[in-house]
Amino acid sequence: MSTLVAGVDCSTQSTKVVVCDLESGAVLRSGSAPHPDTTEVDPAIWADASATAAGGGLLDGVAAIAVGGQQHGMVTLDETGRVVRPALLWNDTRSAGAAADLVAELGGPAKWAEAVGSVPVASFTVTKLRWLAEHEPASAARVERVLLPHDWLTGLLSAGGEEVTDRGDASGTGYWSPATGHYRPDLLRLAFGRDLGLPRVADPAEPVGRTAAGAVLGPGTGDNMAAALGLGAVTGDVVVSIGTSGTAFAVSESPTADATGAVAGFADATGRFLPLVATLNAARVLTSTARLLGTDLATLDQLALSVPDSGGLVLLPYLDGERTPDLPAARGLLYGLTRGNATPARLARAAVEGLLCGLADGIDALRAQGVEVRRALLIGGGARSAAVQALAPAVLGVPVRLPQPAEYVALGAARQAAWTLAGSAEPPPWPVAGRPLADAAPATALREAYAATLAAADPLLR
Repeated sequence: MSTLVAGVDCSTQSTKVVVCDLESGAVLRSGSAPHPDTTEVDPAIWADASATAAGGGLLDGVAAIAVGGQQHGMVTLDETGRVVRPALLWNDTRSAGAAADLVAELGGPAKWAEAVGSVPVASFTVTKLRWLAEHEPASAARVERVLLPHDWLTGLLSAGGEEVTDRGDASGTGYWSPATGHYRPDLLRLAFGRDLGLPRVADPAEPVGRTAAGAVLGPGTGDNMAAALGLGAVTGDVVVSIGTSGTAFAVSESPTADATGAVAGFADATGRFLPLVATLNAARVLTSTARLLGTDLATLDQLALSVPDSGGLVLLPYLDGERTPDLPAARGLLYGLTRGNATPARLARAAVEGLLCGLADGIDALRAQGVEVRRALLIGGGARSAAVQALAPAVLGVPVRLPQPAEYVALGAARQAAWTLAGSAEPPPWPVAGRPLADAAPATALREAYAATLAAADPLLR
């Protein structure tokens, strides 16, 4: 009889649960439930969504479980453990001013990169704590502890015990150092004005408790770290994820510290490191363009592939502000419009190209930090686009493999659960099906046009 393990993905948009065979990683059962489309949310909604996704006996017989959660979210608790205010999520940019202030107060970007491997932007928990202290002092006065979404949900699953997090998710707070493996309480005090209770950082695959049903709890991790684990990413792989956000991240044997702030020097879920570049605008660029054109995503693909190029149109796709480059107040910009290229097909093409150019810039930023890049693994809802698949090898400039569509964050959490149960030195080898995309010559002219447009438009975007 198979030993069963489960993984939970508490993402921005939904909670997903998969139940897998420990030996093969095959998904045997799954469930999901939506979250509201917002930038702040009562964590009780995550609890309800998790219960719904795991309903109907989905977790019956599961021997171990772990949680992968959206990074950076700020869950504040009072002295009784009650939530003080709705959690601010990674995509809430109201703390952009706080981020700029914190960078300056420590002495500039290089000081932050040296301290915690990353330069904080509005996404990071540390900036949200500063915003809370400045804008909601009454709520801030009640806060005694701060957790991340996956920490909170792991605690909810636990039948008692201490609050824990892991290296991967802790590395996105702005007050934990991947290079040293320790919290920086001085940076927490700088942001919030006083000390707060923080979860213990568990070792990779360390058992951290049990559920009420007796299943072993893994430490869990952040969503990008879980995705890398689910994909079996190794050194030389860069994972390009096109979901609500866009990310390009790679497994590395050594930490990074990018003073420009483009690369966040995160840790991964295995004891290694996961340098990452994130954009706020990814799959929604495609859905927004389709809506603008009065069509659906399938037709958008057809339009984009019906022309050989955008005819000189360049879309800077900063529809919700942007994290990389750090332009939280920016809006999208369409440049180069003429009577000749003012067509639905050219605009559709420009949307796909603009989305991919932003991610290609991310890969270049990883290389600039000495990260080895041999191939890209293309995942996320946006990776299902035929136009994205057709253009990605040329725009990204590396061989691209398309893993079979799957819930890789939930799978990564399940693989961590299997690792926790096995007690082995490395995670169990779970195969990942997929196929290579057709190689193409690098789209040098397109990348240059995108870069030139960004440079020229910079004053308008700030």
